[in-house]
Amino acid sequence: MSLVTQCPNEAHVHIPRPGAWLPNHPKKIWRWINEKALSLEIKDTQSLLQSVKNFKLHVLNDPTLYMLFTEMLTEVPDKYKTDPSGRPEIRDIDTLFTFLDYLLRNPPSWDPDPDHPSQPSPQIGTPLNAVLDWPMGTKAGFAAFIRDDVNAYVKSMLQSWGDFLSTEYSRSTLTSDNGGWFSTTALATKHMQSFKETFICDPTQPYWGFTSWDNFFTRDFKDIDRIRPVADPHITSTVVSAAEATPFVQQTNVKDYDTFWAKGQPYSLKHMLDHDSRAGLFIGGTIYQAFLSADSYHQWHMPVGGTILDYRLVDGTYYSEPLLEGFSPDTGIPDPDRGADAASQGYISSIAARSIIWIQADDPVGLMGLVFIGMAEVSSIEVTAKIGARLEKGEKLGKFHFGGSTHCMIFRPELEVRFHLPSDKNEQVLCRSNIASVTLKEKEN
Repeated sequence: MSLVTQCPNEAHVHIPRPGAWLPNHPKKIWRWINEKALSLEIKDTQSLLQSVKNFKLHVLNDPTLYMLFTEMLTEVPDKYKTDPSGRPEIRDIDTLFTFLDYLLRNPPSWDPDPDHPSQPSPQIGTPLNAVLDWPMGTKAGFAAFIRDDVNAYVKSMLQSWGDFLSTEYSRSTLTSDNGGWFSTTALATKHMQSFKETFICDPTQPYWGFTSWDNFFTRDFKDIDRIRPVADPHITSTVVSAAEATPFVQQTNVKDYDTFWAKGQPYSLKHMLDHDSRAGLFIGGTIYQAFLSADSYHQWHMPVGGTILDYRLVDGTYYSEPLLEGFSPDTGIPDPDRGADAASQGYISSIAARSIIWIQADDPVGLMGLVFIGMAEVSSIEVTAKIGARLEKGEKLGKFHFGGSTHCMIFRPELEVRFHLPSDKNEQVLCRSNIASVTLKEKEN
């Protein structure tokens, strides 16, 4: 019996997905799932990994969740509604949890595009997200993945995967073989070119010298001061990029509360900052958000010089995306938003698992907020800086362990922020490069 539906010969939907965590073409995701499914046999619940088993039993034993998970595997997500070939790949709960169990026993691989095997192509950077891409986009999926109990089980499941990815057994895809992260195809992609010249590694050693898949993911530059010099290190009005990231949006005059789940994804400060008492100081201020690519550098650095006042990790969602279906102002008929994955970055800034860091920066910046947000499967958001420490612009601040990732900088309303960003909206901004100049606004009489 087939675990999944047959992949359609041609798909008609193109969905923008920032950071190349997943291919833009759903057909490529469906094909990848089908290929993986060929080696799977449905597992008895007792044979699953403990974290997966616990999650599955919770779904089976809760009638509401059982209904939602059953429905999400048969509904058509809004983002695929106009695609006549769009169909769910995984159709039942047993198959879903068998697939999750399989993924958590293996490290991510670099899977070339079967249509163009010799050409660089977007890989399945977040495999769990690929499996859940269909169900999380349904109304039932939205209702399920926003629940606290579901996210607690997802967190446990992802933590167990993170533990595995920190072991030597997770290095099987750190090779030059087909599907390896050092294959010819992988090393030809934009962010992996010149890998051995750029990052600390040893291609003469097995697995290029990495001790685990996580060690590879959180890799260091060989000589960061040469490769990524700090822009204007002694000019306190210059803000540098905290990460290797592509700009997503810059929003001014942000509000304390806003409709972060609606089209446009306006930031809702109080929710984003988890109702911290300092959130009110940023009403009317400016937010800059940028996202990291799957194959890029995943450590973060100080955007300004200053003192780490405090930070905390906030539990939240992992696989919740907004139901971005509005109505056409011209026809009044449903108008699905094809960019749900992209637009959800603003949405997840208010509800996803994240780290909130407060910095007392040198003048003129002053008090500043940083939010590092997990997208999809996140094992850990790690702040490496110590509370009370004085760090200079460009010094290491923390890192993302495996998972999609995005981040926000929050500036006070008293500041005029002039951004210096690439004209190409898809161009990545290099870590520690100049992204903005800040001055105090003139006071009105």
